Parts: sequence; structure tokens; C-alpha cells
Amino acid sequence: MAKSKKLYECQECGSQRTQWVGQCSDCSAWNSFNEIAVMQSNNQQLQNLANISNLANLNSNSKLSSLSKGYTGNLNSQVKIFSDICAEEIKKDSTGISELDRVLGGGLVSGSVILLGGAPGIGKSTLLLHALAKFSELQKDKNVLYVTGEESLEQVVLRGSRLGIKTDNIKLLADICIENIIIQSNNHTPKILVVDSIQTLCSMNLSSAPGSVSQVRESAAQLVQYAKNTNTTVFIVGHVTKDGALAGPRVLEHMVDTVLYFEGDQDSKFRAIRAVKNRFGAVNELGVFLMSDKGLKEVNNPSAIFLQRVSDNTPGSVITVTWEGSRPMLVEVQALVDESNAGAPRRVTVGVDQNRVIMGLAILNRHGAVPIYDQDVFINVVSGVKITETAADLALICAVVSSLRNKAIPSDVVIFGELGLGGELRPVQNAQSRLSEAVKHGFKKAIIPKANLPKGKFAGLEIIIADKLSDVLQSIRNLD
Repeated sequence: MAKSKKLYECQECGSQRTQWVGQCSDCSAWNSFNEIAVMQSNNQQLQNLANISNLANLNSNSKLSSLSKGYTGNLNSQVKIFSDICAEEIKKDSTGISELDRVLGGGLVSGSVILLGGAPGIGKSTLLLHALAKFSELQKDKNVLYVTGEESLEQVVLRGSRLGIKTDNIKLLADICIENIIIQSNNHTPKILVVDSIQTLCSMNLSSAPGSVSQVRESAAQLVQYAKNTNTTVFIVGHVTKDGALAGPRVLEHMVDTVLYFEGDQDSKFRAIRAVKNRFGAVNELGVFLMSDKGLKEVNNPSAIFLQRVSDNTPGSVITVTWEGSRPMLVEVQALVDESNAGAPRRVTVGVDQNRVIMGLAILNRHGAVPIYDQDVFINVVSGVKITETAADLALICAVVSSLRNKAIPSDVVIFGELGLGGELRPVQNAQSRLSEAVKHGFKKAIIPKANLPKGKFAGLEIIIADKLSDVLQSIRNLD
């Protein structure tokens, strides 16, 4: 028979103790342990036996049969050679939204589990409703199921009607019990299952409240197992903390196949989705959307959107080409340098790594002979885009120098390159594609590292190469 025991689990990190303690020794959180009831089933008993290698001593089939009763795993798995395994190419289905397909690595993979996180109200539920409606139009013979644990069915229908989404083929379920959700899903066999959100679900096997570490982990584990057993694509909506990380145990991101994050401020009309983990495609892929009164609309040419400059002659404004996943994007970087009235000058950044900017300012002072130690420096990437690569180093420094000297860099100049601690310029990847993107949008000059000098020529584009930061500073002085 199944045995019952009580454990105490930390709601911050998920560590467990047999007795209650005031402070968690793993994450140092105070008063974070809650009592949970754990049912140890035959499956768990067998798994425990396997962990201590007791199964290796079983020579009798009868013993193995008696222990494996109720066990759903595979006890007859065999070791195989890598070259003997024949793997077919993964088939991917389109969601009907090209920007979402791009982030997913080309489309939906059967049996995959996708975790979508973002701030409240940024558009997670809206995007998934759009995706289900588009998919049901393309695949009319396949069911889709939307499970809501936060809203009533009437609220979902009203939101769909307000956004003009064709929800005729979308099945809805309002429930928070993970066991019942899986039963209903088995009865209706959807091709896509959306669960909104994982923090509202609970399992009957646990006594803790919904949203606790144990409930999130158990609910996610059952959804992953369901997806793999039925080849159903599962979308899991996750809440985020005030720091922007997904709420719940870190193991949640390890369990799923793809992790997507919504980026961008809620006050901005642009939304971006970035893939930080993808077993079926490239990471750091970026999909751009425009928030309107009819929901999210995909932006197929984000460079044109991000380059809507108010003025062409603004000191401290520089255009750079950043590489996001599998495509280049032109973005505007702004800098404001002002005399500091405090003992410690401020370094404020939005959209770029602050430590990277501080390091660049030190290089500018040492190898460019431009002191910034008594100046406040503010850096912003326009339209809420986040730059995660080092190819924007040179553009950031040029923007700072432009603001400091109050001299605008011409609007037809694009700058990119990585800056080394010795003041040298290091090459960046995909320089050819970056330059092609600049030409496509009408840029006339490009300042790039010497190592990225292309073999061919680009019509209408003058390429200025440089070895060191001092060469770049001299080049921007001579720009008309």
C-alpha cells in the first residue's frame, strides 16, 4: 500500500526537510518552509530502488515483475551506439504567425512543451489566443484547447470578441486541477493545449496551495509527461517576478523544451519575444509585435520601425546593426552626457548591460583620451529593444562622444564593432549580412573593424575600417 509522510518544503528554492526550520540553509530565506503531504506510490518506491541500484541485483523475472507493478517507465531500455540510431527530420507546423514561428525555430513540434513568460498585461494570453485562432484556420481537422485558471470562460470570450479573434473552433476549459485538465484533454485530443497559467494549477496529490514550488513542479511534470505521451504541443504561461525572472522553481525551465520571454515596456507599443532556450531552433531569436486595439500584430521588418527618428541631427544618436537570432536589425542607440553635480557620477542604462557600458567608458578614457569621470552618462536603446551582444560596443562609445562634444553623427552612418580592453576593435559575426541590411535601408557609410572588411563591394555604401578606438574617434570627427 502507498505510504504517507509529511515533509517541509521551502517555497523559495524547493528544498525539503523532514522537520520545520526557520531559515533555509540552501537559499537563506526565512520562514519559507510549508508543510506538504507526500504520497509515496509504487512508482516512487520502484524509482527509489533504482536509485540505490537494487534493481541490479534482481536476477529473477518474477522479482522484477512484482516490483514493476504499476510502474509506467521502460525497464527494458538498451544501450545503443550513436551511429546506429536513425533520426528523422522533425516536422514543424506553422502557427499562422510568422514572427512566432521564427522564435519557435520554424514552427510547432509535436510533443513539445513551450513556456511563455512575461509581465502582467504584456500580451501573453492575447498572443496565444491569436495563435490558436490562426492555427485552427490552417488545420481545421485538428482541435485546440485553451485552459484558463485565472479568468472565467465569459471573460475569455469577451476578450476574444473585443480583439476580433475568430474563436469558433477554439475549445475552452476553466479549471485549476491538473488531473482533471489532463482527463479533459485526453477526451478531446487537442493538437495544441494552452495552460494559462502554471501558477494557478494544483494537484490532488499535494496539500500545498496553488503557486507553491511543489505544485508548480508537479503540475509541470504532469503536463510534460502528457505532451510526450500524446504528441500534443503544450503552451504553458508563466508569471514573472519583479526582477523579470520566471516565478517558481528553476527546474521549471529545465523541464520544458522551449522558454520564451516577453520583452519591452508596457507603455511602449512594441512587444518583443525572445527565445532563451530552444531544443528545436536557435536561441536569442527575436520576434517583434505591435500592440494595437485589435491585439498583437506581427512586424515583419523591425528595422524600419525602430529607425523612425524624430530628428536626423541629434547629438548622441547612433545607428547600429545588432544580430538577433538569425537576422540583423537596425536600432538606434542614444547617449546623454552631462556634468555631474554629485561625488559619484551616475551611469544609467536602458536596453544594454550596464557593466559593459562602464567598461567601455574606462576604455574611452584610457585609450581614447576622452575623460568621462566627472560626467553623468545615460544610455538608452530606442523602442524598448534589448541588446545582448558585444557588437554594439563601438556604437555606444560613439554616441557618448557625440553627446559630449555636442556634435551629431550623420543619420546615414551605421557603426558596429566589439571593443577590446586594449582599445582594439574586434570583429563581429555576420558582418556581410549586417552591411546588406544597412544598404537595404539607405545608409551611405559604415564604420566597422578592419577584420570585418568584406571581400566584395556594396553599391552606394562607403566602408570605413579601423583598427583601434582612436582611429574611430578620428573618423567621426571628419564625418560631414
